[in-house]
Amino acid sequence: MSMKILVTPTSFLKPENAAAKAKLEAFADEVVYNDLGRPLQAEEILERLDGVDGYVAGLDYITADVLSKAPDSLKVISRYGAGVDRVDMPAATAKGIKVTNTPGTNSVAVCELAFALMLCAARNIPKLHAAVEKGEWPRSQGIELRGKTLGIVGMGAIGKNLATRAKAFGMTVNAYDPYFDEAFAKENGIGRMDLDEVLTTSDFISLHVPLNDSTRHMIDAEKIAEMKDGAVVINTARGGIIDEQAAADAVKSGKLGGLGLDAFEQEPLIESPLKGLDNVIFTPHTGAHTAEAVSGMGSMAVDNVIAVLSGENCPYVLNK
Repeated sequence: MSMKILVTPTSFLKPENAAAKAKLEAFADEVVYNDLGRPLQAEEILERLDGVDGYVAGLDYITADVLSKAPDSLKVISRYGAGVDRVDMPAATAKGIKVTNTPGTNSVAVCELAFALMLCAARNIPKLHAAVEKGEWPRSQGIELRGKTLGIVGMGAIGKNLATRAKAFGMTVNAYDPYFDEAFAKENGIGRMDLDEVLTTSDFISLHVPLNDSTRHMIDAEKIAEMKDGAVVINTARGGIIDEQAAADAVKSGKLGGLGLDAFEQEPLIESPLKGLDNVIFTPHTGAHTAEAVSGMGSMAVDNVIAVLSGENCPYVLNK
């Protein structure tokens, strides 16, 4: 029986994934790659799913409609990354399709981008760079991270990595997580707070939670109103966690001192109330795109899809 695999992550074809690519091509009779260079929309996925047995998925929108129309041959969706919010999990389970992910492979990469966005916001680096490029030489007064309070919302692998780096910069670190790791917090001098306490006491707030019904618009106008005047919010998780209109209004009013955003409600970011605002820094959902993370995600995603299709045990199946 022939084996066909669809591979859509935009960074999978980078040199760092040469070994994973070769392994996949040795396993499958046919491998189809994303020819659009961006995450796929529902209809674009369906156009490429014919006869596919396994699907290594980037940040594609794998809706219930897609899954209902997917061929019966499809047995596994192997997410290249940790988040599965763009996969309709109940629909996949109902269709008998296993969904896997690659936890931990990009935690350092995402945490370092979150820290970079904090530094950029503190010193307004993008705006100063643009000014110097234009021949200007502005005087700008930023702030130091030392002595400031960082509030981490979601202390999983990424949040923990961010916490230890913030402590090294002399920051006070507090965190909220429903499954709080007391031992890690004690060892690293991190305070435990509920969500409202984190929001009201922090100079910088960094979001590291999955997107689901309980976290959608977790940061809305009401929550922003609780924050310190001039607080900076960093989001390298998922776009829907922040109400973007409320955040834009808060930047305009001066309530928020800035935003550092790597994720958006709609990607790519075409129309947005956040565009054109001072102290709002954008990156194109690139948190996981380091050479090291790309290699780790590619290797694990390929191993997962091969394991499921070979009938072997895969420890990263999310809907057993």
